[in-house]
Amino acid sequence: MKRALALVVDDEPDIRELLELTLARMDIATRGAATLAEARALLGRHPFQLCLTDMRLPDGDGLDLVRHIQERFPDVPVAVITAFGSMESAVQALKAGAFDFVSKPVDLQMLRALVTSALKVRRTYPEVDRRSRRTLLGDSVLMQEIRSTIHKLACSQAPVYISGESGTGKELVARLIHEKGPRSDHPFVAVNCGAIPTDLMESEFFGHVKGSFTGAVADKQGLFQAAGGGTLFLDEVAELPLHMQVKLLRAIQEKAVRPVGAQREVAIDVRILSATHKDLGLLVQAGEFRQDLYYRIDVIELHVPSLRERPDDIPVLAASVLARLTAGGEPITLDPEALETLRGYAFPGNVRELENILERAMTLCEGRAIRRRDLHLPAAGIEPPRPPGGLPLETYLDTVERDAIVQALEKTRYNKTAAAKRLGITFRALRYRLKKLGLE
Repeated sequence: MKRALALVVDDEPDIRELLELTLARMDIATRGAATLAEARALLGRHPFQLCLTDMRLPDGDGLDLVRHIQERFPDVPVAVITAFGSMESAVQALKAGAFDFVSKPVDLQMLRALVTSALKVRRTYPEVDRRSRRTLLGDSVLMQEIRSTIHKLACSQAPVYISGESGTGKELVARLIHEKGPRSDHPFVAVNCGAIPTDLMESEFFGHVKGSFTGAVADKQGLFQAAGGGTLFLDEVAELPLHMQVKLLRAIQEKAVRPVGAQREVAIDVRILSATHKDLGLLVQAGEFRQDLYYRIDVIELHVPSLRERPDDIPVLAASVLARLTAGGEPITLDPEALETLRGYAFPGNVRELENILERAMTLCEGRAIRRRDLHLPAAGIEPPRPPGGLPLETYLDTVERDAIVQALEKTRYNKTAAAKRLGITFRALRYRLKKLGLE
């Protein structure tokens, strides 16, 4: 196999030499640059598979190089080298499209792990994509956008915050990001932060050593270590008490944890994905969630839409659920009237509620077809309130949606990104609605 070629950009010759030697021992060829201009010239002449760049360069900023590569060479993963304690710079780089970051003084073991992951993205992504057995169903524009976003996020190491109502499939989205990325051969560890007793949280997350407290009869590995090389998914992260938020922040920033009772920290190599059905922004304003932790885990936000936002996906979702429930037996179908009833239901419990409704209906139905009466839907949610003035429902809903979007844009001085966040939707979803409503 042809040797990989990496671009190393740093104006300090000693650091550049250290990085080049480390990569050479990994059988990776290198080209060095001391300035932004030299780096851009080399990128135009050589087919690089990786770039390592310092944040501070004599003629510019490492972020400028990250953006340049994202625009001209999007298949080249970029890792930035930041000053010790400069987490803000690392977050900015990740938002700009950097694959990952490493802090000075450079930990060579962590650097080697980072480089291996970055090269693996290029070599194995198509194979991983094909063998993933999970899928996100739906042909709506919203779901097509989410699948496209998952594809991009899988090629990064940036922390992702997955927002959305309960039952929308946030954990499935997290698993897909993991399975389609370079960490797929390592563990995916999901933890419900609201299900761990407060007094056991530190031990569960970071582990403990024998004798550190009553009942600690042996060393125990924490969740961070269990997810080593892979992904740690923090579900319902809003449920973490403030004292654990502080410890989690340090673990993310330092890429190290200290087991309870241990004298030294242990280096960790995990990607953090998190989710909650609550509005973290509002919790930050209320002082119930640390702002600094919020900015660390919300480097990239992916909003999973509710089922009522994509009613056109209900037929394919229902068919998939029924096929799974009747696997190995005689198939059961939905008659047209029952399907239309489901399309008009609000689904406060989203996809999870759809699964429960169909499982119950399958048990109660007579024959091999589910009818409307078998669904037993709550009265609330089937018939929406009649719009005032005799307007057609579609026109009324468009008017309500248009007013909400215009108000959000006015309050954010027409900043679309801020308006989308205020409305609880993604920037792409807002752009789609603006186009649909003729507000562009």
